[in-house]
Amino acid sequence: MAAAKQRSKVLLMSLKAGGVGINLTAASNAFVMDPWWNPAVEEQAIMRIHRIGQTKSVSIKRFIVKGTVEERMEAVQARKQRMISGALTDQEVRSARIEELKMLFS
Repeated sequence: MAAAKQRSKVLLMSLKAGGVGINLTAASNAFVMDPWWNPAVEEQAIMRIHRIGQTKSVSIKRFIVKGTVEERMEAVQARKQRMISGALTDQEVRSARIEELKMLFS
């Protein structure tokens, strides 16, 4: 018996394009290769796969290269998540913005 051939379709797009006005319920995997400083941008793009009509299990993979700006951006995202959840005071938010800029460009 011959092995069944499985055909895969691949759609490449930026986070910005993937985050607006498109539903990707045919997808079952997402690979985030270009992290964004604002975690809501990534979340919006990823949630395009988790729409009404999705019937498959979905896997999300993030690729972060150690020692790069992406790794520092991941730390900024974590801090922004804490801001969103109200875990930081106003003073901590103000000082965090300055520290984010220093961290990204150091």
